[in-house]
Amino acid sequence: MFEVYIHVPFCLRRCGYCDFNTYTATDLGAGVSRGNYANMVIREMKLTKQWQLDHGIAEPPVSTVFFGGGTPTILAARDLVAMLDAVRKIWGIAPDAEITTEANPDTVNEYYINELAAGGFTRVSFGMQSAVPHVLKTLDRTHTPANVAAGVNAANKAGLRSSVDLIYGAPGESLDDWRTSVTTAIDLGVNHISAYALTVEPTTKMGRQIAAGTLPKPNDDDEAAKYEIADDLFAAAGLEWYEVSNWARPGYESQHNLGYWRNVDWAGLGPGAHSHYNAVTEADHPQSASLTAPAGGGCPADAGLGVVSVSHGLRSWDIAHPRLWGTAINENRVPWADSETITPEENLEELIMLGLRLHEGLDLDRINRAINDAGMSSTPQTLRNVSLDQLAPMVSEGLITVSDNHRVVPTRRGRLLNDSVIEQFFDFVGV
Repeated sequence: MFEVYIHVPFCLRRCGYCDFNTYTATDLGAGVSRGNYANMVIREMKLTKQWQLDHGIAEPPVSTVFFGGGTPTILAARDLVAMLDAVRKIWGIAPDAEITTEANPDTVNEYYINELAAGGFTRVSFGMQSAVPHVLKTLDRTHTPANVAAGVNAANKAGLRSSVDLIYGAPGESLDDWRTSVTTAIDLGVNHISAYALTVEPTTKMGRQIAAGTLPKPNDDDEAAKYEIADDLFAAAGLEWYEVSNWARPGYESQHNLGYWRNVDWAGLGPGAHSHYNAVTEADHPQSASLTAPAGGGCPADAGLGVVSVSHGLRSWDIAHPRLWGTAINENRVPWADSETITPEENLEELIMLGLRLHEGLDLDRINRAINDAGMSSTPQTLRNVSLDQLAPMVSEGLITVSDNHRVVPTRRGRLLNDSVIEQFFDFVGV
């Protein structure tokens, strides 16, 4: 599978809890403005495709496209459609592809959503966050619950699938506040809901307020109680958890996000976006081809092939600052800030971390094959296969279940203690 993620770094305003790579200015320099942004991303698509061709990477037609941000819907609908059309022209799009955009409820209406539907979009993910006015105010969100409902109704009329995102644990949010948000989201009739615990970064406005004592710090026990409330209410409404923070009716899971958790290939476009490839060669890094990145980052689109070596995984990330990102594109350079090899040991760690977040579970046989593959690498290590006997204590503690086909699935307690479950697996395998 091959996916495309497109980051749109523009926002109407910056929310107090947000530490994403977003900007409120309409023009960020080097051609990176709201009005010209689609053109810049399309140019990056062409550079990325050329890089893939130069390095012998042949991807299948795109299975999912996801526009995230920032606020993608701050751009004109025709610009999102133009970028989607470019993906179709450059890579091809599978007939049953999932095409999603995130949307701020303040930035869309029925006409906007109809234009997306006509242009090939299949899904809209609305940033609801809460249904309680004082919680929205604490989060610096300007939309109202009525705006969310209007957006979902417009998407339904246009034949698009809808999802809503919620955040729990905001300062001052009571358990009853959270129940109100969850039940309001369910009553919208959407088939997919994400619910994320608030993460407070010290450099954000909210982080500074908490450090100064003007807002209370989120409480782990409070967040755990809210997770359990959500899980119970979603399950009663027919929404099943399929990832630690995501619930859906069967068949309505986010295919794009499942791709991330299943470790497929994807190209990330836009300032700060990450890309991931499972099978590339030593030459795919600017460093391995003995190239010096020009000032401001980026690597030439025609980077040399170098010496072909054992295949490995590759992760790269675009230059974060939009002006420097745009400068690299204007100079016909793939706008990477840097890249790194994913070693067999790191790939093993990722398989464990991602698999233990999913309801489909961690394939123990696949993990043991990955351990054997890593054991053949040149890096000294002491990796060990995982046995069913080793897992028995975790089963007894109610952290995991193990199916007959050796899939390890976290229980709800295991989801709440996910970091601990992952650490125990790391200890088992020796990473």
